[in-house]
Amino acid sequence: MQNIYFTPGPSAIFQSVYQHTKEAFELQIHSISHRSQQFREIYQQCYQGLKKLLNIPDNMAIVFTASATEIWERLIWSCVENHSLHLVNGAFSKKFYQTAQQLQKKPSVYQSNFGEGFEIDKINIEKNIELLALTHNETSTGVSMPVADIHALAEKNQHAITALDMVSSAPYPNIDFTKIDTAFFSVQKSFGLPAGLGVWIVNEKCLKKSENLEKKGLLTGTYHTLTQLWKFFEKFETPATPNVLSIYLLNKVVEDMLKIGIENIRTQTEQKAKKLYDMLENHQHLQAFVKNKNHQSHTVVVAESKNGDVSNILSGLKQKNMIVGSGYGDFKNNHLRIANFIANEENHIDILIKELQNY
Repeated sequence: MQNIYFTPGPSAIFQSVYQHTKEAFELQIHSISHRSQQFREIYQQCYQGLKKLLNIPDNMAIVFTASATEIWERLIWSCVENHSLHLVNGAFSKKFYQTAQQLQKKPSVYQSNFGEGFEIDKINIEKNIELLALTHNETSTGVSMPVADIHALAEKNQHAITALDMVSSAPYPNIDFTKIDTAFFSVQKSFGLPAGLGVWIVNEKCLKKSENLEKKGLLTGTYHTLTQLWKFFEKFETPATPNVLSIYLLNKVVEDMLKIGIENIRTQTEQKAKKLYDMLENHQHLQAFVKNKNHQSHTVVVAESKNGDVSNILSGLKQKNMIVGSGYGDFKNNHLRIANFIANEENHIDILIKELQNY
């Protein structure tokens, strides 16, 4: 019997990926040149599909990297001369902040307790801030930033580039991409693909910032600078050989999601999340880690043990071929992280809930 994965990355594979992979090998996609017309067509189709799925405007490019983690580095190099501001409430938003420190910038941080959101009215963003780093969904703690708050911060601080981490939530949130400047995700979470591809959505404001930094003689990266990535994007190519197979598969999965419909995906995601949170409200030994319902993630539901340790729950579920994510970092032993991505079917969520109710 195969395992059912509820891990928040790598995650359950989207249902159609096996067939798409089989067809890709039959078409020898893995061997085509990234300078070929065949690849350009795959890239262009993937770009157009993502634009339609996420409602991305025409002034934004979509470029590919090896991972979302790489995009942290590209963003800081490309769009920050001195100062970025990072809203931190979990391990991954903290790592983005630390990336700016490692690149010898002068980042500022506004920190909330892990598992808590932000009161945006209390956040003062100075005029010297060049990049505002927001996280829609903190994978480590299951806390989500309301989309209205993201839009409000971006509109209030148009002097800065607003960068949005959507790694463990895209394509679920209904983001207005006319309000933010750049966003990014990786494919091994809600898009249900094997790891190895980062997707960077970026507008002309970011490109101009990078061009200005280069005119000043500042380092904005090496081979994969934003200006290089954008230059090749304009002809649907990449500076170096990319993960062609993953781009092909992403294109196919996006086509499948468009057939399902993004509003149906959002509704299904919310319905499954409600079942999980309802179960936690009535559980004897587990409770939701994020207490404020307005900040509870719909795509990564984090449960904490009232008794301290979850190892017996994890091992018990594993014996029944259900693989749930353990806590991240300091929360490893007393958190469960339950992925509620598109590939996590409702009947599987129901089976998981039934098992968890036995503990």
